[in-house]
Amino acid sequence: MTPLEILEALSYIVTVVGLPLGIFVYFRDQRKERKNEEEEVYVRLTDQYAEFLGLVLKNADLQLTTRRAPAAPFTAEQQERRMVLFEILISLFERAYILVYEDDMDKEETRLWASWEDYMREWCRRPDFREALPELLRGEDADFCAYIGRLAAEEASPS
Repeated sequence: MTPLEILEALSYIVTVVGLPLGIFVYFRDQRKERKNEEEEVYVRLTDQYAEFLGLVLKNADLQLTTRRAPAAPFTAEQQERRMVLFEILISLFERAYILVYEDDMDKEETRLWASWEDYMREWCRRPDFREALPELLRGEDADFCAYIGRLAAEEASPS
């Protein structure tokens, strides 16, 4: 075999083996990168929810962590602060819905979304939050409105 024939045989081997392997590695890396980006979005959203809970804690007089009615009616200032916190929360929920929710999620995506649905259901159990929803949802994404509206209806009905 001449050196030219050897090089030609090696080029065929590279083409037959190397090209498919390169394509496989490329798509695997793309999938990993996409998964990392999705996890990063989830972590950022979770951090934002933690920041929101910090605001709730700073406004403990609004009793947003309890489900019982306040001992005394809220002042106008307290009602306004509560509504602002609800608006921040709805904005965060909508962002999570748009960035994370899909109709056909795989097992991992469903697991990540389940925690957001739990947060939404927890807030939808609050009568004051449900009462504020029509005003809070004005101008929001239609699919998100339908989704959280369904959750609110489910949580409002006695089990």
